[in-house]
Amino acid sequence: MKRKLGILISGRGSNMQALVEGSRLPDAPYEVALVASDKPDAAGLVWATEHGIPTFAQSPKGMVKADYEAAIDSALRSAGVEAIALAGYMRLLSDDFVARWRGRIVNIHPSLLPLYKGLDTHQRAIDAGDSHGGCSVHIVTEELDGGEVLGQARVPILPGDTPAALAERVLAEEHKLYPRIVAEWLSR
Repeated sequence: MKRKLGILISGRGSNMQALVEGSRLPDAPYEVALVASDKPDAAGLVWATEHGIPTFAQSPKGMVKADYEAAIDSALRSAGVEAIALAGYMRLLSDDFVARWRGRIVNIHPSLLPLYKGLDTHQRAIDAGDSHGGCSVHIVTEELDGGEVLGQARVPILPGDTPAALAERVLAEEHKLYPRIVAEWLSR
């Protein structure tokens, strides 16, 4: 029986698309039950709808964070979601939300954690003179980008690399890594 996955997005949802495609493999242990967004006009919602996936959108503008998260939580639970994947979701989740879903939320982050938590990861890796950047899939905890790392992909930093060029190569690896690691995680 396939586990029901909810995906939270804020934009185009390219990692969401990779997860959906991964869910459609014959041996996939999960199906995408809901794509939810904090941006009602997110391009990823259009893609999800076109591909027959239920969606939910709620702008947090003018809402208390707890009320906004209660709306998202209710939508996820109504869809039967058992686990959540963050895929370009650009809002920090409250400690209370994380606690309600403890051990059942994963995120993909564009660095080789524990290096470069937070934003501007590619610029920071280049500035540090690192030989590689990359991405990490990790369990979400109350600590920003601090949960157990489930998998990583390394991407060489090339001479003269820009953050944008590195980001493009890392994103291609994210699209391969995330569905594989989510499948492994949900098969446990």
